[in-house]
Amino acid sequence: MSQNPSNNAQPTLDRSDERVRHDDSLAAMAKGFVDRVRSGDLGMLPVAVGLVVISIVFSALNPIFLAPNNLVNLLFDCATVGVISLGIVCVLVLGEIDLSVGSMSGLASAMVGVIWVNMGWPVAGAIIAALVVGAGVGLLYATLYNRLGMPSFVATLAGLLALLGLQLYILGPTGSINLPYASPLVRFGQILIMPDWLSYALALVPGLVMIGRGLRTRSQRLSANLSAQPMRALILKAVVLTVALEAAVFYLNLGRGIPWMFALFVALAVILNYALTRTKWGRSMFAVGGNKEAARRSGINVRRIYMSAFMLCSTLAALGGILSASRLASSSQQAGTGDVNLNAIAAAVIGGTSLFGGRGSAYSALLGIIVIQAISNGLTLLNLSSSLRYMITGGVLAIAVIVDSLARRSRVSHGRA
Repeated sequence: MSQNPSNNAQPTLDRSDERVRHDDSLAAMAKGFVDRVRSGDLGMLPVAVGLVVISIVFSALNPIFLAPNNLVNLLFDCATVGVISLGIVCVLVLGEIDLSVGSMSGLASAMVGVIWVNMGWPVAGAIIAALVVGAGVGLLYATLYNRLGMPSFVATLAGLLALLGLQLYILGPTGSINLPYASPLVRFGQILIMPDWLSYALALVPGLVMIGRGLRTRSQRLSANLSAQPMRALILKAVVLTVALEAAVFYLNLGRGIPWMFALFVALAVILNYALTRTKWGRSMFAVGGNKEAARRSGINVRRIYMSAFMLCSTLAALGGILSASRLASSSQQAGTGDVNLNAIAAAVIGGTSLFGGRGSAYSALLGIIVIQAISNGLTLLNLSSSLRYMITGGVLAIAVIVDSLARRSRVSHGRA
């Protein structure tokens, strides 16, 4: 008789232990996040905090800043330089740099105007020609680096000057070519907006993908008798992400809606992020950026990795120039000049891509360019001079590099400990 109570109580004790383990897992997640931050793995946290601070400050100074239509215009402007910044992420992951992306984008813009408008080619042919030239320029940089050992800083600095001169040469004395306003390319860059129903549907996709990947990873870890993320935590994160995205889409749809050009930028960021995190090429990129000699000894074709990164960077720079031409409805000598280089590089760094190589994300370009364009847009609404915009953007870039350096030092010291 004395054994029956203990036998009956055993299932209750197991369920209690299960609840304790589940709660401990949730607490462990929070503790793990704090530990990662302390160890220097900040992720997107600084960018998220920066966006919140920027929004609060500029909306307090001018309520129009957070108006739906102003945010829609901001998204239009993000796409052009943001696409260029995606290419910068690729070379920064390798610990290299491309200083000619602004000039490459300007040359591509000029090529579209000359080949399409002046020479009478179809617009698709002009776009393809500009992209091919972009890929060729990247191949040249990779050849100079791989075969001659020329530092990327020097090679791309020379390219900056040469491409700028070529841009001025093909535009000729007029210096500007107007693109047909009614053309699909210009309409894409200025007025085409995604349907409301499609934007709401696409906002559901990230949460569904998060749940799908989380369930697969959880199943694999449990089958290997490893600790796994609690189901409740996985669903909670997916729900929070979905609600945030749907709320953002709803607010933007109160105005004009989400631009197709920004949707293209986001799609390219998703594709690049998948390539960097889920493919052999992406793993090789991070391996080469972390330690080139170790990557070479492990069998990675280091030269091919450098070639792919530089070609992809210049091709995306050319695509950014084409989008800029569609946004401005013109190809001019000013395209690609000014702060294009600064903003493209700063966006990648501010978003979290390390200047020291071996760490970065395509989403860093997405978040970084939103930060930069938010600063530019807010200062424009306040009728402040461009000099202040340059100084503030430079200050934000300096802060981002300092945070990256401190985080890197913290990771090194934490690894030694």
